[in-house]
Amino acid sequence: MRKSFRLVAGLLAGILALTPLSAQQQLPELGDAASDELSLATEKRIGQQIMHEIRSREPSYLDDPEIEAYLNQLGGRLAGSSSDPGIGFYFFPILDPSINAFAMPGGYIGVHTGLILAAQSESELAGVLAHEIAHVTQRHIARQLQREKQMTVPALLLTALALLAARSNAQVAGAAAASVQAGSAAVQLSFSRDYEREADRAGFEIMQKSGFDVRGMSAFFERLQHATRLYENNAPVYLRSHPLTGERISDMQNREGRLRYRQVPDSVDFHLVRAKLRATRGHAAEAVKDFQTLVQERKYASEAAAHFGLALALSRQRDWDGADRELQKARKLKVVSPIIERLHAEIRIGQGDVEGGLAVYRDAIAHYSLNPALIYAYGDALIKARRYTDSLALAEKNLRNYPQDVRLHHLLSRSYAELGRPSQQHRAMGEAYAIQGQTRLALEQMELAQRAGDANFYELSVIDGRQRELKRQLADENKDKRR
Repeated sequence: MRKSFRLVAGLLAGILALTPLSAQQQLPELGDAASDELSLATEKRIGQQIMHEIRSREPSYLDDPEIEAYLNQLGGRLAGSSSDPGIGFYFFPILDPSINAFAMPGGYIGVHTGLILAAQSESELAGVLAHEIAHVTQRHIARQLQREKQMTVPALLLTALALLAARSNAQVAGAAAASVQAGSAAVQLSFSRDYEREADRAGFEIMQKSGFDVRGMSAFFERLQHATRLYENNAPVYLRSHPLTGERISDMQNREGRLRYRQVPDSVDFHLVRAKLRATRGHAAEAVKDFQTLVQERKYASEAAAHFGLALALSRQRDWDGADRELQKARKLKVVSPIIERLHAEIRIGQGDVEGGLAVYRDAIAHYSLNPALIYAYGDALIKARRYTDSLALAEKNLRNYPQDVRLHHLLSRSYAELGRPSQQHRAMGEAYAIQGQTRLALEQMELAQRAGDANFYELSVIDGRQRELKRQLADENKDKRR
């Protein structure tokens, strides 16, 4: 039986319910009542651990820096207009056709690819993300976690993971939950209707302040409600964790009615990301055929995105000349985006013009210096071109600004490996594991680095120091597990 941590609806909202609240249990006051019980630092720690589990165990976690960069650009714009932007939100994609998004402790927000494709405008997608951001800023998750006052942080983490598993496999979750809850009451962590209404209100304000069409939120939820009638007992996943009522939709529409209507255009990247998701699913030949039909019949919301999608699908077939023709059609429409430039570089390299492709990457990074997806792609291209000294310099330069970037540590490790420097290769890999919370694996890598035999005195001193730190950290973690 596969222990899936499939991200459907519940943790999500916080971490779901094993049993419903009794009639006597009242919701805490809507305010900051949870702050004294569960600090933001503790909530962040729980969220980080769950995120580590998702990255390492969840097969539907979509490791796509480009889509992740878009979600964080969109989500960051929204979070910046929230009541607590300092929480430090992180948005990540889940490869799943179901319509869902979910908030975890500490501001980690997952977004199913099905939601991105189902949204008919960027404001609709923004409406769902704003709602999830509000669940975090209003401390709904913390309020729910504080109900079980006797649980330690490790127990809360295990409960969270058990309840996450419950969404796809009740038997697995039942066994896991039983091991966590011995002697304690079941933890109720699904969102109540009161919390949903509060998230609607706060999400609406976030939408308004960040300049999106506030009607996007009610339009999307209304379409979901209509879909519920069509699905009958198989409602969209999002609605199972976020109870939706006609009253809530009416309330949203009443707030909208008091505002002057303003049309908000979608961003270029919204359409490009949707095209990328369509162009990369299924067989390449089918994707090519689908986009050829879209282009020929002009059935698209964005002509440039349609040509981009066809170019990407053709590149999957290694039809580089065909991909180049379609991408040039998109570029002639004056579309400017790092997503376009990355594909442009890949096509040039695919056509055999490696230096030209690398030059495209350099120019794009100079123009979009804050786009991490371009840096990762450029690093991969340098490795493939056997420009290992350049890939090493790229990783080192960017790690000075982003020392916690796991992908950059991997690039550093790969570069050192190709340059025949195993001690630094293992050290870099150890740092990547440490950032991901895998302390034991990080320590193993430091031990390999120590034994590699190619490090100088200074490098060995650094490795030895990190080894001692990781040993202390692992001992502390083992103590926590025994509590």
